[in-house]
Amino acid sequence: MNAGTRFAIGAVLIVGSVGYLMASGVKQTGQYFLTPSELSQKIAVDPSFYNVGMKVGAHVVPGSVTRDVATQTLRFQITDGSARYTVLYHGLPPDTFNDSVEVVVEGRLHKEDGVLYATNVLAKCGSRYEAVPKA
Repeated sequence: MNAGTRFAIGAVLIVGSVGYLMASGVKQTGQYFLTPSELSQKIAVDPSFYNVGMKVGAHVVPGSVTRDVATQTLRFQITDGSARYTVLYHGLPPDTFNDSVEVVVEGRLHKEDGVLYATNVLAKCGSRYEAVPKA
């Protein structure tokens, strides 16, 4: 076997190995989040889905955000246009959180009150920042 053939075989093995490692890494770390409509459908099909750790991604309902500064409690509602859930979060929200942002909420939906008790709230940040227009 000449040097060019050995080099080609080695290059194919290296590129294939790196590609496999990248694909398996993405598959292991990728996580899916539910929309409120998907969550409602899952609960309708399987009532044991309550009190299970999950991620839910949706828009914050404008005007639904209430904060209790003393206890660092944040209560708001999320929706995807057809289903709506109340979220209760203890802690400091992200800096980009407001009442018109997309969020991903990690937590558990309680059957007793239908509230999603969040352990983590991630707010989508604007893809670009623009200067305030001059008046």
